[in-house]
Amino acid sequence: MRKLNICIVEDEEILRVSLKDDLLDAGYSVTDFEYPIKALEHFKKKKCDIVISDIRLPEMNGLELLSKVKSIDPNVFVIMMTAYGSVETAVEAMKKGAFDYITKPFNKDELLLIIDKIKEIKSLQTKNLEYQNYFQDQFNFDAFIGKSNFVNELKETLKIISQSNSTVLITGETGTGKELIANLIHYNSPRKDKPLVKVSCGILSKEVIESELFGHEKGAFTGADKLRIGRFEKADQGTIYLDDIDDVPLEVQVKLLRVLQEQEIERVGSSEPIKIDVRIIASTKTDLSKLVKEGKFREDLFYRLNVLPIHLKPLRERKEDIIPLFNYFLNQFSYQKKYEVEDSVYETLKNYHWPGNVRELKNLTERLTILCYDCKITASKLPQELFSTDLDISHLIECQDKSLTEIVEEVEKQLIKNALLKTANNKAKAAELLGLPPSTLKSKIEKYGII
Repeated sequence: MRKLNICIVEDEEILRVSLKDDLLDAGYSVTDFEYPIKALEHFKKKKCDIVISDIRLPEMNGLELLSKVKSIDPNVFVIMMTAYGSVETAVEAMKKGAFDYITKPFNKDELLLIIDKIKEIKSLQTKNLEYQNYFQDQFNFDAFIGKSNFVNELKETLKIISQSNSTVLITGETGTGKELIANLIHYNSPRKDKPLVKVSCGILSKEVIESELFGHEKGAFTGADKLRIGRFEKADQGTIYLDDIDDVPLEVQVKLLRVLQEQEIERVGSSEPIKIDVRIIASTKTDLSKLVKEGKFREDLFYRLNVLPIHLKPLRERKEDIIPLFNYFLNQFSYQKKYEVEDSVYETLKNYHWPGNVRELKNLTERLTILCYDCKITASKLPQELFSTDLDISHLIECQDKSLTEIVEEVEKQLIKNALLKTANNKAKAAELLGLPPSTLKSKIEKYGII
């Protein structure tokens, strides 16, 4: 990242010179002014990243200077310096757009911590600007591939949800596309120009998750040798995506609830609230209502998160989307090669139950583009598990909205499909494989509409 340009406006020469020396030593480019009018003239010609200004100045006060520099460059960060007795004025300055204030007398470390926070924010803003156009192209609503009614209805729902600021809870099995949904919501929302900060709660230990989310003060605990800005502060004005929200410990859930209720956080080691403006999108592959009953997840937090629920169906329940997804991934991994695909490959893909969902299909497609160096994808190149007649019915048993008859029929239908696939659609051999009279198999094929 380039060296930040800092402008100091302070009429006390000793403090001004001391500040300038400290900031130069810290590696910043610094310009200093005794009078605000001179500072404004300079700022109009050469904008800076940070303005550090006293509130009490000759010619005009710090609040007037703040308004003028913000009118020239709304993105400039302004830090106000104030005497102990004028903290209320400094708070007013923050309401008018100042980033922070510091009370005299102060040591250089206090100021450098504020500047470090600005550096982190500017770094995120820079990255966000660099990728903004890419992400907006990448994450239009057509990025959720499929032609099923479910996908079409989901896209329409996402168009509405993306324009809201309300909390979203995305549920679905592993590999169904929960992170993609979070991306689609953010990059089609009014917050699209602001950061999208992602947190994988499942990989963070109980000891570090609080500090990771909310940050910590220097000296808050052993090893906290400097201030850390948490993910919520980094996501200010934007969106935070909390994946595997069910893995957040109960004691941290209390703090999350406060964020949702008050839109404020406290860093570890501090009792000073920090106001933030963040939209929360959470996701889970677990039934949170079940965890609530077991006392493992706070009921009040669950209801706060579940304002706009989105449930992603597993791939086995939207089989119309399997081939469009396969073709999409094939095009993605083909690197302009043309692949021939046997019809039997498509049939096998449609009949497989996809326990790993879209992610499993994507990984398989990538593998095929590597192994099929002759650009011919045949059934012989498919992994053996795709032909297995040993069905995984655990997902059916867990479906509380299906009767026993429906579950049995679904298993029977899948067994018949697999038998026909293994026998190249030879109904006599399929009946023999299943231990059924050919007439019984014929009637079941008609019953289930198997082609």
